[in-house]
Amino acid sequence: MARLPKLAVFDLDYTLWPFWVDTHVDPPFHRSSDGAVRDRRGQAVRLYPEVPDVLQRLRDLDVPVAAASRTGEIEGANQLLELFDLDRYFAHREIYPGSKVTHFERLQMKTGVVFSQMIFFDDEKRNIVDVSKLGVTCIHVQNGMSLQTLTEGLETFAKAQAGP
Repeated sequence: MARLPKLAVFDLDYTLWPFWVDTHVDPPFHRSSDGAVRDRRGQAVRLYPEVPDVLQRLRDLDVPVAAASRTGEIEGANQLLELFDLDRYFAHREIYPGSKVTHFERLQMKTGVVFSQMIFFDDEKRNIVDVSKLGVTCIHVQNGMSLQTLTEGLETFAKAQAGP
């Protein structure tokens, strides 16, 4: 079987859900009587449809998962992970403003996983550019996280491990 990463890291905004948690929605969040996750104004918020399947696939492959987000809405982001029942998948969370390089340095310190054994999914090209310089396999997410993007990302990681 192809080599798997020792840590899969996900951005949150426009990677797991289709909005900026600090701009487009209004925390705090809650689960309403109809089961929907809603913001303070009652607006329904949602994940990209395949996100739970993506995270479950990684769990089935025994690949630990972490979050790396630059949002200033730290409490809201964590609240959404819990309300969407995704917190159970995330072994580590680095959610605070600043360079994603700092997020990855802290993840490496916490996990002991070297950068070359990590894969990172993010929608922002600047984060991809910065984090790839560390030696992390970075996957640019174009229309939200999907099983196809995960599969392509794992194939890219395996090829990078195989070398030239």
